[in-house]
Amino acid sequence: MVKPEGPRGSSDSTTGARSGEAASAAVLAGGGEMGALMRARDWTTTPLGAPGTWPQSLRTAVSILLESRFPMYIAWGPDFVQFYNDGYRPILGSTKHPSALGGFGRDTFAESWHVIGPMFTGVLQGTAVGADDWMLPLDRHGYLEECYFTFSYSPIRDESGGVGGVLVTVSETTRRVLGERRLRTLRDLAARAGAAQQEEDAWHSTAEALASNTLDVPFALLYRTLELPSEAGQAQLELVATAGWEQTQPSASPGLPAPVAEVMAVMATGVAQLVTDLRLLGDGPSAGPWLEAPRMALVLPIPRAGEAFGVLVAGVSARRMLDDDYRGFFQLVADQIGAAVGNARAFVAEKQRTETLAAIDRAKTAFFSNVSHELRTPLTLIMGPVEDGLADTAEPLPPAQRERQELVRRNALRLQKLVNTLLDLSRIEAGRAHATLVPTDLAGLTAELAASFESTLAGAGLALIVDCPPLPEPTRVDPTMWEKIVLNLLSNAFKFTFDGEIAVSLRQAGLAVELCVRDTGTGIPSEDIPRLFERFYRVENAHARTHEGSGIGLSLVQELVKLHGGSISATSEVGHGTTFVVSIPLGSQHLPHDQVGGSRAAALPTRP
Repeated sequence: MVKPEGPRGSSDSTTGARSGEAASAAVLAGGGEMGALMRARDWTTTPLGAPGTWPQSLRTAVSILLESRFPMYIAWGPDFVQFYNDGYRPILGSTKHPSALGGFGRDTFAESWHVIGPMFTGVLQGTAVGADDWMLPLDRHGYLEECYFTFSYSPIRDESGGVGGVLVTVSETTRRVLGERRLRTLRDLAARAGAAQQEEDAWHSTAEALASNTLDVPFALLYRTLELPSEAGQAQLELVATAGWEQTQPSASPGLPAPVAEVMAVMATGVAQLVTDLRLLGDGPSAGPWLEAPRMALVLPIPRAGEAFGVLVAGVSARRMLDDDYRGFFQLVADQIGAAVGNARAFVAEKQRTETLAAIDRAKTAFFSNVSHELRTPLTLIMGPVEDGLADTAEPLPPAQRERQELVRRNALRLQKLVNTLLDLSRIEAGRAHATLVPTDLAGLTAELAASFESTLAGAGLALIVDCPPLPEPTRVDPTMWEKIVLNLLSNAFKFTFDGEIAVSLRQAGLAVELCVRDTGTGIPSEDIPRLFERFYRVENAHARTHEGSGIGLSLVQELVKLHGGSISATSEVGHGTTFVVSIPLGSQHLPHDQVGGSRAAALPTRP
């Protein structure tokens, strides 16, 4: 019995299908997920036909594409039938993949085909193209997206020697390009607003910086918190500055801005809010750099410690998703605005504080000046009769009365010295003290001043060493001021020295003359040296001949040295003594013209 044969065509079809599947598996081997999709694809529905019929050049190109980890794409033939690998798949997004596989380029990239199509055609004619950070808008997530790519379009030669297709090797650089652009905006914002010294300038400089990046900030509204709350107890805001905003509105808008609900939530919680209906903002912003107008805005607090300076309403680009990077950029913008406004307010507050302190200082100086002048008159009236009584030979004072009058005279002289010092300081602070610097035999003048202390030191059992050899040239000083410098330093050394010596020396040191006053006294603790020249500062618990003193002698010395264009420093060791060094520049180039006097002999000022 013979078995009936089945339909011959059915057996041939099954065999052909299996043969086609085997050919596809051989041609499209490997390739991860995209390789599996290619093997599952029915290529007979495309102009290319079954993989077993493809030219060897296409098979080779596809096998290279599937095995590459770098993003690659092939558009083959005049219809630009598409192939791509796993690395390229994210570039297509959710709206283009997987339908792009085996589809036509003009359909997949319809939104950009007016740009891509001519380039592909040029490659088929043998002209390769490429670019770095090229902007190509793609609809790959349900909206037209701003994207950037570094790419190369290369011809794929076929068996005929012509060009069979286009090989695209590409790297998406969107994230880097956007990051660099936003970083430039933040730098510009810091440079412009950070340098503002007035709060209004900080707000407007911020708006100018944001207006320079309309791609990321299509518009911005800057609202400032008013100091006084509204009657309802809510914070009041006023519109201070705008960027990319074309609607007509007042420069200051007291009360809450639209959108009220989002702004209130931001002010209450300090958390950013998203506005999805820009009609809440009024007429709305301009479209910005794209054909599509912004659809959303982010409302962020402009932070400061414990509360907010105000609110930033920042438009979100219609061609970018508000992802974490984008939100982070807006948050950094708000933080920088807060820092700039805070710095401007701090600068104004510090300026006001400085002006207040200066006014107090001027009042103090005027007080000291007035008091000093007022004290001089009764001092003169006291000193006159005392001096007359001590000098009266016709009716000399009895010994006991003379001793009392001598005591009055000594203390009156001390008070007179203090009053004169206060007057000198008040003149310096008021800018009324001017040094007339004349060429002076500084060595001779210094030696004479030091010699006036010799008897006082000898009476206390101290040695005086004077080493002031002649200098090569005269030194420009104000002789009266120089006398006060030397005598104050000697008086200070004598006050704290009980044994040993006090040495005064004068030397030329480079382009300056140095006066050195050294003692073997009690010394000064190292922590007190930086404050030695502060006015009214006195070293606590210092062992001295007398506890009298105002703490202004060394301060006066420093001011007088500064009037000579010089400097003063001190070194000390507790128990071994202290050394003061005064440095006065030689010549007159460093001096103001009105301080330089003519050449005259330096005479010792008359001392009381």
